[in-house]
Amino acid sequence: MLSRLTRPRAVAVCALPVVGLLATAAFAPLPFSLTQPGMTANVLGENEGTPVITISGAPTRDTSGQLRMTTIEATNPDTDVFLGDVLDAWFATDRAVMPRDAVYPSGQSVKEIEQHNTAQMKESQDAATEAALNHLDLADQDIKVTLKLADVGGPSAGLLFSLGVIDKLDGDGSGGDLTGGRTIAGTGTIDANGEVGAVGGVALKTQAARRDGATVFLVPKAECSDAKSELPKGLRLIPVTTLKGAVNALTALESGKGSVPSC
Repeated sequence: MLSRLTRPRAVAVCALPVVGLLATAAFAPLPFSLTQPGMTANVLGENEGTPVITISGAPTRDTSGQLRMTTIEATNPDTDVFLGDVLDAWFATDRAVMPRDAVYPSGQSVKEIEQHNTAQMKESQDAATEAALNHLDLADQDIKVTLKLADVGGPSAGLLFSLGVIDKLDGDGSGGDLTGGRTIAGTGTIDANGEVGAVGGVALKTQAARRDGATVFLVPKAECSDAKSELPKGLRLIPVTTLKGAVNALTALESGKGSVPSC
């Protein structure tokens, strides 16, 4: 036990390493990325003058409404982030601090990361096409789907790609649009079986969606709480776990028949 006379000195001595650590943290780069709401793109329309979805080998339909995939923007993987940057972003509702390894693969160069994200996007597009054609029982048909989206990487647009293919080929299945003429946004990975997976950055993506006119947001069910944390006014959340569930929710929303899930 420290005596009353020696305790202040002991506390002061112990505090020196803490002060040193804080001083080091203030001036040393930290392993974080700063993120904010990014661009959105209507997969039923064009991106940089090129249709996002092109289908051959089957008749397509004209669509109304929009299906907007959403993104976040992050500091470059080689950008230094300091304590002051983190503190500023920590208290902002339109920015977030994420571990760099959660945004970018660790131990890779900028070029390798870009190649990785491009490969993930290609895999996502292939899975999205297969899931959509499986859903429509068209997997054995000679249908070619081309998906193009410039300057976007990663797998999180998979769900919206699948919904876009379904809307262009079949709509709501009864002659109407899957969107019901609305601007619908969302996020979520997808596999060939139509399973929807979580992505991250959902609270920022909802802000990007509302900024660009969406009134409905499809969110992986596991990320409902994140989506609700900074939910913009006027944006309705619909949780999904499968492509079939997403289609059923949208058709129920359009027709007013059946239940529409909520977070």
